[in-house]
Amino acid sequence: MELPANEVEIIGRARSAMAALKSEIAKQVVGQHSVIEHLLFCLLSGGHSLLVGVPGLAKTLLVRTLAQAMDLNFRRIQFTPDLMPADITGTEIIEEEQATGHRRFLFMEGPLFANIVLADEINRTPPKTQSALLEAMQEHSVTVAGKTHSLAEPFFVLATQNPIEQEGTYPLPEAQLDRFMFNLFLDYPSMTEEVAVLETTTTGTMPQISPVVTGPEIISFQQTLRRIPVPTAVLEYTVRLVQATRPGSGNVTADVQRLVRWGAGPRASQQLIFAAKVRAAMQGRYHVEPEDIAALAPPILRHRILLNYHAEAERVTVDALITNLLSQIK
Repeated sequence: MELPANEVEIIGRARSAMAALKSEIAKQVVGQHSVIEHLLFCLLSGGHSLLVGVPGLAKTLLVRTLAQAMDLNFRRIQFTPDLMPADITGTEIIEEEQATGHRRFLFMEGPLFANIVLADEINRTPPKTQSALLEAMQEHSVTVAGKTHSLAEPFFVLATQNPIEQEGTYPLPEAQLDRFMFNLFLDYPSMTEEVAVLETTTTGTMPQISPVVTGPEIISFQQTLRRIPVPTAVLEYTVRLVQATRPGSGNVTADVQRLVRWGAGPRASQQLIFAAKVRAAMQGRYHVEPEDIAALAPPILRHRILLNYHAEAERVTVDALITNLLSQIK
């Protein structure tokens, strides 16, 4: 199936916008090319991302720079143990009109009412506050005092997490992890990249970031990209791959049966297809191929597969298990 000429034109503009975004981000963020690319795939897919890395790897700077390069509202929430759900969703207050003395409830919006929300150190806040994000991430709305309030579109939650400091933290429940499309690992920079970081950040001046894409353009890109066709063979390959992560399924490997407690659910299959359409379009293709699914499998599946104690004892990682599956699923 061929796309109409107007949709091909929109996808062309999306490619140009993504190239411009990468250029703007590179002014302040050195390296992390794979992370940046996957982050942009996530935004064009309408998903949310979890960024995992040790302190000092520019996780917060990356999100802030991305927000500056897009003409969108941006809010940062620093998650702490004493943060309450109302602190992020908003709350109702009583307002009195001075002229009449009449009192009424007025809803005061919380920081979730933005286009891009940075949930900084999301695992430092208790589960009741973490769960306040669930409705916002899935339904793009929040409910306060029995009333549902819609969030602005487009809406993205980009959360950061420190993998090494676990004291005083609250691990995200699997139900919330599943709402994140991507789980992106930030690694240490190379020698050349770290020298470039010093040259950029120790001069007392920072490059200015200019907005290169608007909210309505992002929504238009998302709607058009979702209409990219996917061959039935690729859909079947995606389902076979995801089902192979589930112990007890028909095509499970011996390693998965022995090492995995829970595998990925159907949402993983959906998000693999959404992201694969974006990847294909950004490479100039108007159809999805199996290589798109395979390339996106690690960041989309790694937080949806729960290993058991056998895997921990044998020091088997989720990424190694996914790589093994990709070599076996044809």
